[in-house]
Amino acid sequence: MMNGVLWVLASVLAVAFLASGAMKLTQPKEKLAASGMGWAEDVSTGTVKLIGALEALGAIGLILPAALGFAQTLVPVAAFGLGLVMAGGAAVHARRGEMRLIAVNALLLALAAVVAWGRFGPYSF
Repeated sequence: MMNGVLWVLASVLAVAFLASGAMKLTQPKEKLAASGMGWAEDVSTGTVKLIGALEALGAIGLILPAALGFAQTLVPVAAFGLGLVMAGGAAVHARRGEMRLIAVNALLLALAAVVAWGRFGPYSF
């Protein structure tokens, strides 16, 4: 049962982070800022693209290694890395006074932590 829960959580995270990462990789930071990502105005275009790449790679790392049965230890590593990205995002939102957005970071961080815990620990592949 827990294995199924971890697959569902990893899938939800993968969809969310792949969409978010793709948006950051394909849209100019001005458009991102206008769509509600005001933090993009505070960083360079390269930083926005780096965050997008980390999110997209993390999303792929949550699913592909387990689905292919190859290098499955990358799944909890990807979950842990995405948790770090969300911790950084929460810090940026806190600095900008965007407390409502911290809740989204906290939720995604918690889901990533559960996947990392499960796949590093009792439900590893």
